[in-house]
Amino acid sequence: MSRHLIRAVAIGTVITLVAAASALAKPETVRVGNLILRDNGGITPTKLPRHEQAPVAANINGKISTVDGSHPPALTSVIADFDENIEVNAEGLPACRLSQLQARDTRSAERACPDAIVGSGEAEVAVSFPEQAPFGATGPIVLFNGGVRGGTTVLYIHAYVAVPAPTAVVATVKLSPIDRGHYGMHAVAGVPPIAGGAGSVTKFKLTIDRKFTHKGKQRSYLTASCPTGVYYAEGKVHFKGGPTMQVTHALPCTPRD
Repeated sequence: MSRHLIRAVAIGTVITLVAAASALAKPETVRVGNLILRDNGGITPTKLPRHEQAPVAANINGKISTVDGSHPPALTSVIADFDENIEVNAEGLPACRLSQLQARDTRSAERACPDAIVGSGEAEVAVSFPEQAPFGATGPIVLFNGGVRGGTTVLYIHAYVAVPAPTAVVATVKLSPIDRGHYGMHAVAGVPPIAGGAGSVTKFKLTIDRKFTHKGKQRSYLTASCPTGVYYAEGKVHFKGGPTMQVTHALPCTPRD
């Protein structure tokens, strides 16, 4: 069961870290009570045009742990805002329908929507059932473009799980434009329970780096510019049982004319 459980946790991993850490440029540690979140990733390249958007990739790595070594609580939801100079561009990118991902294992989902894949990664989960020794496992995740609907970009996170019978689990992330100070993009995501609430994300890594051609022009799913030398990102990461982590970053980039 553990191999499949980790694939379920991968859903929560991707949702949470895309929402809370995708703009990171240096290792960060946030502690709330007994809970610790360490994230280390960034946008590359870091030297970007001052006035024009340029293609970028996001690389995210993280670890969730506790001070006393106990089983960490499960992720439940994330709300996050991103710098107005970081953009998601799905126009012209093939989109996958939810029905194409449901009831499919990972390879079948990839075959169903190969041109809609925008990222991939890996996650580790720890599962702790009452009166049983905790165990962990690692497995893959795949991100699919779900298209643009009324100005909102949809992202599907696919995993194949068996709890207890083999089934596909597909989570949805919605990215919407906002106009709030430094911030231009709003992310909302929910993390489904893992192993009936007994599973928790402990490690993750993710890369989003999709280039494609639209109307004869090269495009990138992620783009950014650097007009001021700083990116801003903030979010709230919620965990089962009440812990909430406030994540706020002002991160350096290098403008070029």
